[in-house]
Amino acid sequence: MAEARVERRLAAVLAADVAGYSRLMGADEEGTLAALMTYRRELIDPKIAEHRGRVVKTTGDGYLIEFASVVDATRCAMDVQRGMSERNVSVPRDKRLEFRIGINVGDVIIEDDDIFGDGVNIAARLEGIAEPGGIVISASAHDAVINRVSAEFRDLGGLSLKNIERPVRAFQVLFDPANAASAVQDPVRRQLGAPIEGLSIAVRPFMVLSDDRGLEFLANGLAEDVIALLARVPGFFLISRASSFAFDDPKTPTSVIAQKLGVRYVVEGSVRGTGDQVRVSTQLAEAEIGRILWSGKFEAARAKTVELQDDIARGIIIELEPALTQAQIAVIRRQRPENVDAWGCYHQAAGALGGGGWNERAVSEAQSFLRRALELDHNFALARAQLALLSGLAQSTGLVEPSAERAQEALLGAEMAIAADAGSSEVLGYAGCALSDLGHTERGAEILRQAVEIDPSNAQAEVALGAALAMRGDLDAGIVHMRHGIKLSPRDRRLAFWGWVLGSLLLQAKRTGEALDEARIAARRDPRFHLPPILEAVAQATLGQTELAQAALKAAKRIRPELTRQEIERSHGRHAARILSDVWDAN
Repeated sequence: MAEARVERRLAAVLAADVAGYSRLMGADEEGTLAALMTYRRELIDPKIAEHRGRVVKTTGDGYLIEFASVVDATRCAMDVQRGMSERNVSVPRDKRLEFRIGINVGDVIIEDDDIFGDGVNIAARLEGIAEPGGIVISASAHDAVINRVSAEFRDLGGLSLKNIERPVRAFQVLFDPANAASAVQDPVRRQLGAPIEGLSIAVRPFMVLSDDRGLEFLANGLAEDVIALLARVPGFFLISRASSFAFDDPKTPTSVIAQKLGVRYVVEGSVRGTGDQVRVSTQLAEAEIGRILWSGKFEAARAKTVELQDDIARGIIIELEPALTQAQIAVIRRQRPENVDAWGCYHQAAGALGGGGWNERAVSEAQSFLRRALELDHNFALARAQLALLSGLAQSTGLVEPSAERAQEALLGAEMAIAADAGSSEVLGYAGCALSDLGHTERGAEILRQAVEIDPSNAQAEVALGAALAMRGDLDAGIVHMRHGIKLSPRDRRLAFWGWVLGSLLLQAKRTGEALDEARIAARRDPRFHLPPILEAVAQATLGQTELAQAALKAAKRIRPELTRQEIERSHGRHAARILSDVWDAN
């Protein structure tokens, strides 16, 4: 007899089920079933049809779906997860239905209307390791959808999946929710976009309307001084410089900036040079509707431009709140180097860290720029404070071996910076953080409190104060301060680092689920940063998710191949290193 011919074809396979379905049914069988049926009817089935999928089978809580295109499969999965996230906003956490989804593209066997084979099995196993609300796809699917869907991808490495002979390389799909409603719950965006009541304000970088390079430093310095002045007046919620200066494209509409930063008012201006004179135009806008509340034009000789800051700040304050007109504005003369090249070196140091990520090369390059700035201007306290902080952080995170000599040099630098400019919130913020990281938490917390008192919008100082309080044993207060600091600067280039620290504190407080969320957010914000995947590995191991812990640790090793157990102990503590000992051996 002739052997029956087996029908095969290449297909994109999506497997999905509800996380914790048995628990949900045990708690409320009728309610859970009714909710699932509603979601299927109103969201899931229409999305499958929209993306041309074919439902192969359903189980009590799951789907197996075939698509002709893996792009369609991935877009369908993202739409479903976004829709579920939106519907879960008003649902108590313990009653939420959250799907886990796995996608693979491969050869399948067709029998009647069913499909079988490794192509199906791999999709099902990937669904099993996906997080609630998450999507994991195979490498073959990833290769087909990259640059074709609005998402980023986190490489999970080669995973050993049950009943699959060979390791399967997989990727986590990282995508934003579709609208602001889901941002309330979505951990990646929960810091952004919620309007702040009252006098919430951001100051954009001032535009330079000429090719004069020297005016760029003047424009930045003027905008920074306006921020510092406004910070001294009671009643303002002021977005920090690091976030507001991220919007340096003059074509970006003010309304977009207000939405991204969650503010009601935006200050913007321009600087133009004509001979020995400088002209500054500035305006205050109620950003959402684009109404100009106040505008002013100022002119001064280049040598006297710092005097403009009082007039500009007073004009803004008068329009915002008449009751504040009597406030005594303490004019801040933040220390600036006399040598413009020193100021340029300082900004190049920040650029080295922003462009290179947190690693030995980038930190060393930044330190070189800061040392050069100090050679040009020995009294440049801001550069000295930042140099001390980088040294302390490099030692505490394991980038360099801790030594008494390095620690003493950093301590001396921090104290010298404080002595040179005790009135600068920025100087005190960097120096206080350095002191705390080097083990002098009492002194560090004292200096950081002063920094926040001088400038309540100094997000770096607020975050560092939270870390210092936690190191002194007050975890709850530390977490509150850190969250407030992150809220102050929702577009800050340092958010990945801050989020990793916050996650570490949450883990110490035994709030493991929250720690895991922060680790993932930090990893997304800077995929070059190796510490968040380590934190995720510790959290997953603590929760008993060994395979996911192994995948996270592999991700950290891919970013930093030279990673050692000793580094993990220095950056995350002995307890974390012990938790990861078995996971490390398995890698």
